[in-house]
Amino acid sequence: MVCLSMLMALTASAQTALKKVYNEDINPLEQIDKAVTAAKAEGKFVICQVGGNWCPWCLRFADFITNDSEISGLIEDNFVYAHVNYNPRKKEGEEKQQQAAQMLKRLGNPARFGFPVFVVLNENGDVIHIQDSSFLEQDKGYDKEKVMRFFKNWTPQAVKQ
Repeated sequence: MVCLSMLMALTASAQTALKKVYNEDINPLEQIDKAVTAAKAEGKFVICQVGGNWCPWCLRFADFITNDSEISGLIEDNFVYAHVNYNPRKKEGEEKQQQAAQMLKRLGNPARFGFPVFVVLNENGDVIHIQDSSFLEQDKGYDKEKVMRFFKNWTPQAVKQ
């Protein structure tokens, strides 16, 4: 009976596990360049969600915006969205550490706000806003009204008025 209870608990836990959204194998600078190219072609801005699969709040945010059709629609219409991996651990090797440092420098040192952190780039790849995610939180999750306000305030249409 105890084994059955443990198996059920593990199964329930696995079903509620958040999907990993950060590709740890790609060069983050190249990922950003590709997102900027796509944004320019589509008349959109770029949102870089900087964080990693090691960050529960990063995965919660990805899950939150994916599962809300209003938010995901707003993002789809206005942004090229990139989950830009940052791994603060030195075991990743020298090349990955250099890429991470260059990425943070390019994005205006957003790590100072913690993770996840959102960097809005215009169609030319210029940083136009860095958003501290703590202002979007509510309890152990995110506040839809605050998240919608953030995205609406940084659409190309809103910025270029």
